[in-house]
Amino acid sequence: MKNQKKAYIYALITVALWSTIGSAFKITLRYIAFADLLFYASTVSFIFFLTAMAVSGRLKKLRLLRWHDVRLAAVLGFLNPFLYYLVLIRAYELLPAQEAGTLNYIWPVVLVLLSVPLLHQRIGWVSMLAVMISFVGTLVIATGGRWLSLHFSSLPGVLLAAGSAIFWSLYWIFNVKDKKEEIIKLFLNFSFGLLYVVIYLLLTKGFRWPDARGLAGSVYIGLFEMGITFILWLKALRYCTTTAKISNLIFLSPFLSLIWIRYTVGETIMLSTIAGLALIVGGILLQRFSGRWE
Repeated sequence: MKNQKKAYIYALITVALWSTIGSAFKITLRYIAFADLLFYASTVSFIFFLTAMAVSGRLKKLRLLRWHDVRLAAVLGFLNPFLYYLVLIRAYELLPAQEAGTLNYIWPVVLVLLSVPLLHQRIGWVSMLAVMISFVGTLVIATGGRWLSLHFSSLPGVLLAAGSAIFWSLYWIFNVKDKKEEIIKLFLNFSFGLLYVVIYLLLTKGFRWPDARGLAGSVYIGLFEMGITFILWLKALRYCTTTAKISNLIFLSPFLSLIWIRYTVGETIMLSTIAGLALIVGGILLQRFSGRWE
């Protein structure tokens, strides 16, 4: 099998799994609190990455880490998985799954905006137009199509879903500075992230053993949102000839997610959600090709 074909297979499996996560969040939150879900899912992810490190013989490489590496991992682990998922899962608790999941997909737009002050990149007029198109899309989704009236189903939920995109973008910007192997970075990030979740629970309401259904959902999310999918995506990137050939496949995920949400969660998918998502994805794709016209 040619490498590019393998890349497409790994990428499509990853996208298919990621598309189920919005439904998994919403269903699991029926049986477990959002912070508890994050703790159990992060624990599963930590065990998964620890096992992957041990099987691949990379645990011994941890002895070569410098203080700078540990400090950077502590910062990245605070952004993701701790802060990003804490905010995102809470948004799923407050909003319909179709709104929370779709609003989270504005992160490529946020990444472009944050790259200006943090990476000193310039934005051309086409990129700015693309950002505005995606921003209108978020308003359409957040207001249920009544974007001119700015009437939100849950303003805190909308702010949290949009905020999760900011934390995800910051994570990837600072992640560029981390030159370690991806699997080592993920293991360290989730190690620190789990530590932060434990501290958060100790400072708030403590630990509670979940309902069996809540635990099962947490395990699923820990494996297929925070664990195995990262490895599969890295394999796809390793096999592909250029990242552009598989990166656009990511945008299949939110549309597939709406199908899962409709038939597993039972939400009626609003036309405003589909229209807003189309605007967001259209803006992102326009931004990606903006260099051809600027």
